[in-house]
Amino acid sequence: MKLKLKAVSPKVGTDIPFPSRATEGSAGLDLRACLDEAVTISPRQLVRIPTGVAVALPGPEYVALVFARSGLGIKHGIALSNGVGVIDSDYRGEIQVGLTNLSHTPYTIQPGDRIAQLVLTPVVTPEVEITAELEETSRGAGGFGSTGR
Repeated sequence: MKLKLKAVSPKVGTDIPFPSRATEGSAGLDLRACLDEAVTISPRQLVRIPTGVAVALPGPEYVALVFARSGLGIKHGIALSNGVGVIDSDYRGEIQVGLTNLSHTPYTIQPGDRIAQLVLTPVVTPEVEITAELEETSRGAGGFGSTGR
């Protein structure tokens, strides 16, 4: 399988590396901030950071998911503002990453910083069946801690 990556900024491939895996065993490609200058994210602020790249997925049986980088979240409180980004197979625009600062301290993103990771995964597109009843299970409608702590 091949993932087509396109630079939509002249910085990508020169000043800023193309997305790549940090190690051979990495599940995702590191996405980098394609910025002209540093951006400081104040506590509770939402920002959108461009990556300078667009992708073409191999087909509609795949989706690209944008996940937070664990180090940014655990060390600095920087998380994705939408939880997980979804890139559909027919989207061809620039990948942009929504970030938020959950800490009490401003955090600065420098041009070229790794800000998120892109993971490809198969997607299942079931035929939807509208029904008045669902099969019962032992759990039923229990949620939010209904199975224990």
